[in-house]
Amino acid sequence: MKWRLQSLVNLVVKLGGFLFPSKPNPQQLKIYAETLGKLHMEGYGLVIVTGGGETSRNYIKALRELGGSEMVCDEAGIAASRLNARLLATALGDKAFPAIPTSLEELRAYYRQGFIVVMGGLTPGHSTAAVGALAAEAVNADLYIIATDVDGIYSEDPKVKPDAQKFEEISTGKLLEMALKGGVWAGGYQLDPLAVKIIERAGITAYFLDGRNPENLLKASLGGRVGTRIVPSRG
Repeated sequence: MKWRLQSLVNLVVKLGGFLFPSKPNPQQLKIYAETLGKLHMEGYGLVIVTGGGETSRNYIKALRELGGSEMVCDEAGIAASRLNARLLATALGDKAFPAIPTSLEELRAYYRQGFIVVMGGLTPGHSTAAVGALAAEAVNADLYIIATDVDGIYSEDPKVKPDAQKFEEISTGKLLEMALKGGVWAGGYQLDPLAVKIIERAGITAYFLDGRNPENLLKASLGGRVGTRIVPSRG
């Protein structure tokens, strides 16, 4: 299927650890870069936020065993996410801005140049899901996609309760209520309250979906039914 866009759309995509195993997979990165490149050619403005993946988790585990503080662990996670950003930016070639932003100010400056901007974490204590939401707010994005290795947001952990409800659509108000109780489940992934709050205040529609199939990214970018659609609450 050929996906087409009628007008310019600003899109931010947060890519989870499924794309960044401890041993990088260049072929998988090339496939994703092709999908992102097609969207860019169709007129999408793109910011990609990469998670730390297995490398981040391995370093954080080792640092904790060595007595490292949570601040040190956060800094290691940010460093790993920026290494992953470098991998994807390289796979994108001349479609990507050559530098990896380390602040929202740099992000806005690079984004204005018309390239795909790839970035990792920014600040200790902020998940990359929250960073993606901040990036979406910073570039006035029309859509924010959180791509993970699970197919949506559930009422409970579906690995523990197979009859858990998967939400096709959920408001940020309901999602925040669940997040504050530690009960936003997408497989083993929990969406943090800060990310939800930023999505809500920015008024950005978001999707939480399985990114292992790049086709899902294309569907969501056109407003199709895929994963869980997150709609900002009003008032």
